[in-house]
Amino acid sequence: MEYQILNTSTCLLVLLVFIPTGLGICPSSCKCSGNDRNVDCSGRNLTVLPQGLQDNLTYLNLSFNQFVDLDHQLTRFTNLRTLDISNNWLKNVPAHLPKSLWELYATNNNIKVLQKLDTAYQWNLRVLDISRNMVERAVLINNTLSSLKFLNLSSNKLWTVPTNMPYNIETVDLSNNFLSQILPGTLVRLQHLTSLYLHNNKFSYIPDKAFDQLSQLQVITLYNNPWSCSDNQTIPYVLQWVQGTAARVLGAPCAQQPWASPAPAPGQPTAPDPSPTIQGTKAAHREASAAAPEPTKVTKTHKQLKAKEVPPLGSQSPPALFPGTDSPDGPQEAAATRTILVQDSAEGNASLAPATGSSTTPMTLSITSGMPTNYSKMPQSTTATLRKEEATPAVPSRASRWHTGLLCLALLHALA
Repeated sequence: MEYQILNTSTCLLVLLVFIPTGLGICPSSCKCSGNDRNVDCSGRNLTVLPQGLQDNLTYLNLSFNQFVDLDHQLTRFTNLRTLDISNNWLKNVPAHLPKSLWELYATNNNIKVLQKLDTAYQWNLRVLDISRNMVERAVLINNTLSSLKFLNLSSNKLWTVPTNMPYNIETVDLSNNFLSQILPGTLVRLQHLTSLYLHNNKFSYIPDKAFDQLSQLQVITLYNNPWSCSDNQTIPYVLQWVQGTAARVLGAPCAQQPWASPAPAPGQPTAPDPSPTIQGTKAAHREASAAAPEPTKVTKTHKQLKAKEVPPLGSQSPPALFPGTDSPDGPQEAAATRTILVQDSAEGNASLAPATGSSTTPMTLSITSGMPTNYSKMPQSTTATLRKEEATPAVPSRASRWHTGLLCLALLHALA
């Protein structure tokens, strides 16, 4: 009797050990581990689920296959924690997924809409990645996805930031979409959000108070957006928020604009904006050039320096602007100028008499004493001519020589 019981026990043990292998619990087209509860069926060109999958799976990888529809086919895996259905031809998130899921990866498919029932009962879901699809609308139900920490909807076709995002979420990636607006109250509840990615979108401004409740934010990306930097009604909010937030901002809006530079410390003098002065100087320069008649015949030096006729000697000439200083930051005025008056000889004035109507015309040359930023672009011949002209003394006229001779004769006569 005892011998029969022992044989029966041995047979039962053999059946428990070898029957699972004989039944083929791990499909031949997949790789299994962890007592066949972790199954990898990726890259097998599958169109239907392989036969022999256990119901107690915890990990299932179906990526890089040719699945078109998986609705109602995964419900029986009630212990499933991670499901990867990326890089297939799915047109929607599979219906009736098991509620035990922690992570769902559905990247690079043909999903166009994230329906509310796709995530309505996923209370345990922590990671949801639907990036690189064609999602135009993402509908989330309020107070669902209570365990979600990571939401990736990047590289889709969204126009509006999704509303009703779970309040416990920590990372949201909405980059590479067509986002242009944030509806009021969209981000109000996200007080645990630490990372927000909004780069490569169509934002021209951020609505007032949209970011005010993001108290735990650590990183935000805003680069590659068409910001309306010239709109003084809508753009100031995001500029002021960037200045005051403790989060790391990658790609601050309007960073190249003058008003986007950091504010000076209290008590530190601020330099006046030189733009109005430069614009006024250029306007005065153009008016003086239009009012003064240009001589018909001038020397080569004067032609290079664009010498022009000026009012009486006591008047100030406008500061000279070096040619070629129209940089992206605007023209730069020289630090200081000085005026050199050149009295032309009688012969030179005689040749100019038909054009100017005067025998002696005072000429002014505005020479910069500072070093311009584009000194290397200034013609060397002009600089050399300037120095030569400045060093050459004025030649006395013929009338002055006659007057000096008469004075000498009168002095000799007096001495005699």
